[in-house]
Amino acid sequence: MEGFLKFVKKLGRLKVIEDPVDVELEIPHTAYVEIKKEKPNVLLFTNPVDGKKGYKYDIPVVMNVFAGFDITQKIFGKHPDEIAREIEKLFHLKPPSSFKEKIDTFKLLLKLKNVLPKRTKKEGLSQKIKITDQDIDLFKLPILKTWEQDGGRFITAGQVYTKSLDGKLQNLGLYRLQVVSKNEMLMHWQVHKDASHFFDQYYRAGKKMPVTVAVGGDPLYTWCGQAPLPYGIFEILLYGFIKQKNPVLVKSITNNIYIPEDADIVIEGEVDPSDFRPEGPFGDHTGYYTPVENFPVMKVKMITMKENPYYYATVVGKPPLEDKYMGWATERIFLPLLKTTAPDLVDYHMPENGVFHNLILAKIKPMYKGHAKQIMHAFWGVGQMSFVKHAVFVDSNAPDLTDYPEITKYILERLTEKSFLITEGIVDQLDHSSYEPLVGGKLGVDATGKSVEKTINTLPDKEILSKIKQLDSDITDLKQYMTQTPNPITVIKVKKTKPVKEIFKKIKSLKEHLRIVIFIDDQDNDLNNPYMLVWRITNNIDALKDVWIEEIWGIDATKKLEIDGYHRHWPDDVFCTKEVILRLKEKGLIDVDSNFLKKYQIIKEV
Repeated sequence: MEGFLKFVKKLGRLKVIEDPVDVELEIPHTAYVEIKKEKPNVLLFTNPVDGKKGYKYDIPVVMNVFAGFDITQKIFGKHPDEIAREIEKLFHLKPPSSFKEKIDTFKLLLKLKNVLPKRTKKEGLSQKIKITDQDIDLFKLPILKTWEQDGGRFITAGQVYTKSLDGKLQNLGLYRLQVVSKNEMLMHWQVHKDASHFFDQYYRAGKKMPVTVAVGGDPLYTWCGQAPLPYGIFEILLYGFIKQKNPVLVKSITNNIYIPEDADIVIEGEVDPSDFRPEGPFGDHTGYYTPVENFPVMKVKMITMKENPYYYATVVGKPPLEDKYMGWATERIFLPLLKTTAPDLVDYHMPENGVFHNLILAKIKPMYKGHAKQIMHAFWGVGQMSFVKHAVFVDSNAPDLTDYPEITKYILERLTEKSFLITEGIVDQLDHSSYEPLVGGKLGVDATGKSVEKTINTLPDKEILSKIKQLDSDITDLKQYMTQTPNPITVIKVKKTKPVKEIFKKIKSLKEHLRIVIFIDDQDNDLNNPYMLVWRITNNIDALKDVWIEEIWGIDATKKLEIDGYHRHWPDDVFCTKEVILRLKEKGLIDVDSNFLKKYQIIKEV
C-alpha cells in the first residue's frame, strides 16, 4: 500500500487530507462524493478521529484506491483486455507445429510458474506488531460508519481468508464485517459464497472455524477477493498470473491459514457455528440498506500489523463508485471464461448503474432460431452470472455495448412480444425486489433479430400525460424516451394508492400511442436523469411479478407494499446526511455544486 500511494502521488492523483475528519460519516461521505467525479483521486486521511469519543487514531485511512480506469489499469500492470487474451491463449493451447510456435508455447507455460504462492517460514511485514489478549481493541482501528442508518461500524475492504474443514481448499473472499465489541465482529458471508460453504462444513461438524482477515497490502489482493472464480480455486492464484510474480504468503500466528505477508493489518480469530447475532442494517452496493439478519460471530484472537500501517476502506452505495472500476476489470478479464460456456459470445458489458448483477448487455453471433435464449439459460447457470436479473442480447453487428444511446436505440428497433423470456432462478441475497428471499424473476431480452416497423403514433409528453391523467388520478408526471424507435419508453410517475397493475390495465386503452411503460414512484426520482432511472428500475423489479407483456408492455418499478402481495420489508435507499455534506463543504473537503449532488442523488431532496 505504501508503494502504491507513492506511485499515485507521482501521478498527481493522491489527495492528502490532513484536517481532522471523523470516521463516522465524514470520511466515507468525502470519499463517496470524490469517487463520482470524472477523474477521481485516491484519498489519504492522515488525521482520522472519533468526534464522539474525542479519540485520535494513529493509523491513516486510505480510500478510493481504484480511482478511475487509468489507476485501475496501473494496479494490474496492464490493460485487463491484455490479461484476458493471455487467459484465452491458455484455453486454446494446441501442439505447436513450428519452432516459433514451440517458443511461444514455452513462454506462455513459463508464465504459469508465477501463479503458485510462495509460503515463507519467516515472519511477515504484516506481523511486526502483535496485539493479543486484553490488549485487543477493534475500536482503536479507524473503522468507518458509512451511512446514518448503518447498524454500526463495518470493515468494508477486508480480505477474508478461510479453509475448508479438511484443509484441502483455501478461499479469499471480500465480505463486510460489523464490529460489535472490542474483540467481536459479525461475518456477513452470504449463503451462496464459498466461505459460507466452508462454514457449513464446520457447522455440521460442530467445530469452530478459523478465519484470518487482512486489510491493505497490494490493492490487487482486494480485487482478487471479489473475482468470480469457480469453487475450490484459491483467488490469490490470480495475483500471480496477473503480476507475473509469485505471491508471498505467511502463516497466520493462531491458525494454519496463509495470507499475504505485506498486508497492513491482520485480524485473526475463529467463527463459532453456535453463535449467531443480528447484523446490519448496512447501506450496500445496491444503493439500498440491507435488512437486519443473523450472521455468525468472529471472535478475535490476535491483531497484527506493519510498523506503519494504513487502513484501507471502500464505500458502497449508489453508482458510480469504486466498484465501477473493479467491476470493469472483472468484466474484461473473465470474458474468456464465459466463452467456454457460451462459445458464440462475442462480448458483454455490465453497466455500473445496473449494479452489475441487475443488468448485463451481451453481444453474440446467433447461429439459429432461439440461440439467444439458449445462451440466456447458460448465463443463468454459471457461477456468479446466476445472480443476473436482466440480460439483453444483441447480434455482433450491434454498436459498442458501452455506447448507451446507440445500443438502446438498436435494441428498441428489434423488439417484438416474442423477444422476452421470463423465468425464475436464484437472486443475490442483497436483492430486495424478489417477493421471497434468494429466489426471484429473471428477464431475458432477445434483440438479435431484424429491425421492426413502428406501428404506434407517439404524442408529445404533455398531450399523452393529459390523456393518461384522465384515466387515473395516481399518475403525476411522465417522460418519453426514444420516441423515434418502434418501441418508445414512457416512464410514468405515480403516487401509489393501489397496485400499479390496476393503472396499467386502464392505460392499455392508449395502445395506439404507447409501447413500453415503466412505473416509478413520484418521490426520489427524476424523470430527466436516465442514469439514475436505470439504477432504480433494475433494482426494483422482479420480472415474474412486475413485467407484463400484453397489448403494451409494462414494468412496475415502484416500491412494493402489502397491497402488491409483497410481505418483506422494503428498504430505504441510501442518502448522505445533509448536515455532514454541508459541513464538509464548509471545510473545503468536497467541492461539488448542487447539480452534482442532484445528479447522483447524494442527498435527499425535500
